Amino acid sequence: MAENKKKYDIEVVQEGFANGVAPGFPLSDKEKEKMINKAEKAYGKFLDALKCDWKNDPNSNDTPKRVAKAYVNDLWAGRYTAMTPITSFPSDGYDGIVIERNIPLTSMCSHHHQTIGGVVHIGYIVGQEGSVIGLSKLNRIVEHFGRRGAIQEQLTAAIHQAVDKICENNLGVIITVVATHNCVSCRGVKHKGAAMVTTKASGVFRHNGNDARQEFFNSLKINNGGHQI
Repeated sequence: MAENKKKYDIEVVQEGFANGVAPGFPLSDKEKEKMINKAEKAYGKFLDALKCDWKNDPNSNDTPKRVAKAYVNDLWAGRYTAMTPITSFPSDGYDGIVIERNIPLTSMCSHHHQTIGGVVHIGYIVGQEGSVIGLSKLNRIVEHFGRRGAIQEQLTAAIHQAVDKICENNLGVIITVVATHNCVSCRGVKHKGAAMVTTKASGVFRHNGNDARQEFFNSLKINNGGHQI
């Protein structure tokens, strides 16, 4: 089976927004290091404003650097680092549903900068002249958009559009995200364990009651790891 690697324009949010790419994306290692140094100084001033004697606290004197590195290299990595090219393959006559369940999601609420954690379920149906993509690439799509500031509704839509573009000539795409938000459990109402479920569907998955949509949701009930919807 021949493989094909492509780059796709999958960004949908205005450049510079917390859930979009940074200006100049993708950034070089040198640009990232410069950003980390600048952010380190700014976060130190933030701690000063909160009357935290971080410079003399042995547990906090490296915190500004740690936080700056965490944002650039991990928490917001999807804003600065490009995803590897997507590998796609001819479907070779397969016209059924493709589902990957329980893709781990780590993201950040763009309102309060608290963590969002959960799972993403992805399904698509290959068209007659369509293509399938390497399984790990679905995980990479989730990482690419998850590692930013986000609201879950827009994150769900962004993952959907990326899969829809990359799985060319598909008959339908469906994305379901099940996640808990630390901004709910640690502030405001302070309720732990409340999960948010969002779904974005197109094509044959669009309407309730059809066989493809039912097959997708039935599959999530099997060995769901506690994330039943």
